[in-house]
Amino acid sequence: MAEATKRPGRYFGTDGYRGEAGTTLTAENAFRLGRFLGFYYNETMRRRGNAAYRARVAVGKDTRRSGYMLEYAVAAGLAASGADAYLLHVTTTPSVSFVTRSDGFDGGIMISASHNPFGDNGIKVMNRAGEKEDGGVLAAAEDYLDGAVTLFGREYTELPAACGEAVGRTVDYVAGRNRYIGYLLSHATYSLRGVKVGLDCANGSAFSIARAVFDALGATTHVIGADPNGTNINRACGSTAPEGLTRLVRDRSLDVGFAFDGDADRCIAVDERGQIVDGAAILYAAGVHMKREGVLRGGIVSTVMANEGLAEALAREEIPLVRTPVGDKYVYAEMTERGWCLGGEPSGHVIFSKYQTTGDGLLTALEVLRVMLEEEKPLSALVAPYVPYPEAQVNVRVPSPGEIVCRPSVTEAVRAAEAALEGSGRVLVRASGTEPVVRILVEAREIPLARRLADRIEAIVKEEGRR
Repeated sequence: MAEATKRPGRYFGTDGYRGEAGTTLTAENAFRLGRFLGFYYNETMRRRGNAAYRARVAVGKDTRRSGYMLEYAVAAGLAASGADAYLLHVTTTPSVSFVTRSDGFDGGIMISASHNPFGDNGIKVMNRAGEKEDGGVLAAAEDYLDGAVTLFGREYTELPAACGEAVGRTVDYVAGRNRYIGYLLSHATYSLRGVKVGLDCANGSAFSIARAVFDALGATTHVIGADPNGTNINRACGSTAPEGLTRLVRDRSLDVGFAFDGDADRCIAVDERGQIVDGAAILYAAGVHMKREGVLRGGIVSTVMANEGLAEALAREEIPLVRTPVGDKYVYAEMTERGWCLGGEPSGHVIFSKYQTTGDGLLTALEVLRVMLEEEKPLSALVAPYVPYPEAQVNVRVPSPGEIVCRPSVTEAVRAAEAALEGSGRVLVRASGTEPVVRILVEAREIPLARRLADRIEAIVKEEGRR
């Protein structure tokens, strides 16, 4: 078993090992990570009695230029440790999760920095169930990246290398991506004939999959953000910049639009009027429909970023809302613990746990369309009862944000802002998990009040940061 000396966090965050490609995320580290995972998966099974076991790991990537470098480096590491790397090439994160789970792989690796600019990249590691790999395994991997790791009761500064017939191989496995497309088509038990759909593929992973799915279901499909060149992923397109999709929907009088991020595990919708429908609104529409169907187990899980208006709208439908820390892995963990089947984030990660173990942008789009067809309503009508509170958000760059948010002056400012809201709003002040920033969020009935209260807290945080 893995015996890490620390919790993960030196390299792996809430969404994998992420950094600037070639600088903080290097080919050398990708190779060593492959070495670790190949050895760990092999040795785990061999110690269970299968002395000749050869691990199989599914590997996918998005369209970033650095993906080639990292894909081949991690595959080389796997092979050097005696594991086989099955290359899905350009594909989505949820497809790697699906293939890992359904095809009996020991683990999955997705090379992507999701919604980040092209210069960044990342490595997401999944277990054999297609879920994010256990924290203990990732912490042990970090130990190995730092020079030494204790595995199975023994300390290694360098892992044994495979030789002869034990050396692993790479296998072209584009068939796995095609199986995922088939899965999506089988999931949609309806025809989209006559439905006009816009898709923004973010010049990322969805570019080679999304149109094929919607065309096969009979939709009249209009696609943008489907011309990747290695450097334009997420550039003024996709779920973080859906303005191009809103114009497409309006100009072409489409019924609905869907914008994905770089690895297509997020989905932001646009209704027939060209209005953006974020992940929280999607959760509301899907949750209400699932409750009417009698298939919503319990309530809905979201994060602390979920607007108070969502809680109020769900409460009117007698649907509980539980919040977790930011990160879809926390959402999925809470869903699993409670046995609930729907959760997600306002950013567009939506998890339907009956079908997937991770956010899946394409599956989310198909579920939104299913609700529209079964309710016989446009998307604007389905989300109309959810009225988000106006928000004021401020990010303050300071040293030691985790310490500053706990200082008495900051906590007192938060209490004063909450008192000023008189129960009609919410204040959230937290340290970022990815950069030296304090994030301030104030929700209120009126935007001037939200901004005024956020400004007061910002001033105090800045003052504390100068001390």
